[in-house]
Amino acid sequence: MARTYLKKATLTAQSGASDVHDIVQGILTDIEAGGDDKAREYAVKFDKYDGNIILTDEEIQAACDRVPEKLKQDIQFAHDNVRRFAEAQKGTVKDIEFEITPGLIAGQKAIPVDAAGCYVPGGRYSHIASAIMTVTTAKVAGCSHITATSPPRPGLGVAPAIVYAAHICGAHKIMALGGVQGVAAMTFGLFGLPKANILVGPGNQFVAEAKRILFGRVGIDMIAGPTDSLVLADKTADPHIVAADLVSQAEHGYNSPVWLVTDDVALAKDVMARVPVLIDDLPELNRENAFAAWRDYAEVIVCKDREDMAACSDEYAPEHLTVQAEDLDWWLGRLSCYGSLFLGEETTVSYGDKASGTNHVLPTSGAAGYTGGLSVHKYMKIVTWQRSTRDGSKRVAEATARISRLEGMEGHARAADVRLAKYFPNETFDLTADG
Repeated sequence: MARTYLKKATLTAQSGASDVHDIVQGILTDIEAGGDDKAREYAVKFDKYDGNIILTDEEIQAACDRVPEKLKQDIQFAHDNVRRFAEAQKGTVKDIEFEITPGLIAGQKAIPVDAAGCYVPGGRYSHIASAIMTVTTAKVAGCSHITATSPPRPGLGVAPAIVYAAHICGAHKIMALGGVQGVAAMTFGLFGLPKANILVGPGNQFVAEAKRILFGRVGIDMIAGPTDSLVLADKTADPHIVAADLVSQAEHGYNSPVWLVTDDVALAKDVMARVPVLIDDLPELNRENAFAAWRDYAEVIVCKDREDMAACSDEYAPEHLTVQAEDLDWWLGRLSCYGSLFLGEETTVSYGDKASGTNHVLPTSGAAGYTGGLSVHKYMKIVTWQRSTRDGSKRVAEATARISRLEGMEGHARAADVRLAKYFPNETFDLTADG
């Protein structure tokens, strides 16, 4: 049986994407030339905000004081989970030393970048969890300076819960600056900040384009598109929970794809009947987003068996991948293209998005085919080193000289020649490129 689409998307994540390159490039150029004052102008223009850009200690404390105690406890719980998982990840990277040949020793070191810039969205929704995910991992990695920036709201500034999360997770500075201007300020080292070595965190199409343009002069985690999620479900899945999971991710935005892949037609039809009902029950903004995402971007695909389901999923390479099916270990071993995997009904993408410990900054738009998400490793440079005894360098020098001459790189060859002449003055070497 060929794959059957019970619902086919009419749009893709790339459909109707505005060409924002020129707009973003213009803003970046303006801010690089105009510095702090120009960034402030854009804050007034786009955020309707004219308060402090760098929050003072008093402003941070005042914001923290406005966060309810129960929410503080939840943020602390999520931070602790993310921190401990990041620490475990960091433990998988070791400094090593290896003797390649007698006398020639090479190694690797993991060195954290100095300055990290964390963008925390605060427009449509206040992304408290994004502050936790980005700042905590930078702190665990050992970055010397961490800046968190988030769009301020008129008359309020940065959402107090975002300020609290960034503060307890270890941000050294918190900025009230959104969009391109926030990204630019961290990259160019405005407002007394060090220039960021890496920019991380999700954002809208303008933030994504700014990161794309700036990549090279600064590192980035990834270029993120609209969030996407895929559910793999067989006949044992609960259709109500499957539908709830799809709707929970569709509410991210009007262009957030959600996909159901199954080998059971009855389950598929049951889920399709439930989704509109669940969407209708959401608050207005969430309902509008989820309705458009389900209408235009969602797909329901029926496959012949679980192997075909897994192959289909790998082709989509979803940001979030949920499995609600029998034999979870088989799926864990078989699936290979996803940003983060959620095995079984007892977990859900929402857990990973908010509090379970794995990071929610993940590859979108099929990028999971070649990269993973944000982790403590993104803030670390894996560098190599080597040293050698004179005897240990002998064979390497001979090979280097001959390979270099074969390539036509005489200067490289002579850097090897001089060492052989110095270290082994009584020996003769054939260092020509000829056989």
